[in-house]
Amino acid sequence: MLPYLAFIAVVFAVNLMPAFGPPTALVVVLLKLNWQLEPVAVVILGAFAAGAGRYLLARATFRLRGRLSARRKASLQAAADYVTGRRYRSLAGLVLFLISPLPSAQMFEGAGLMGVRLLPITAAHIGGRLVSFSFYVSVTAVAERNLGDAFLDSLTSPVGVAVQVTLLAAVVLLARIDWTKYLPGVAKPQQ
Repeated sequence: MLPYLAFIAVVFAVNLMPAFGPPTALVVVLLKLNWQLEPVAVVILGAFAAGAGRYLLARATFRLRGRLSARRKASLQAAADYVTGRRYRSLAGLVLFLISPLPSAQMFEGAGLMGVRLLPITAAHIGGRLVSFSFYVSVTAVAERNLGDAFLDSLTSPVGVAVQVTLLAAVVLLARIDWTKYLPGVAKPQQ
């Protein structure tokens, strides 16, 4: 029982990291191999722990909105209204959280900044993780031979660092761009 609680804690903590955290799938596989955990339990517990960590990260980012100017809040609200204003855009956003190969920390931070409903996004994230973790855990024989290198490469490779920096810049731009100027049908805030 204790190894499973430790597993949940580690996966949860990794998903609280706003950037430069190791890929959760690699953490899940590494812990499964080192602690000889049951595959089905690892997939289910890992997906829900990852979802809970990302949800809390988004909630923490949402709380930062209080430090933003009224103009920035209005702009972020305009972006949120645009993304969630039409059913097909909302579904596209959920699909992005479901299948995106990109690190999800910055997507959750952006969702938190915009103040969109987090439960549907988190549910999509958990669903996506159930699929991806199932895949990775099922190929652990191959992963076991290459896991250490993949883990280090994700943290130290120029491409991995560039992706993280680019996504962090995108979160900053999300808050800095005046979306009321660029989105159709959005009223301009009073100055």
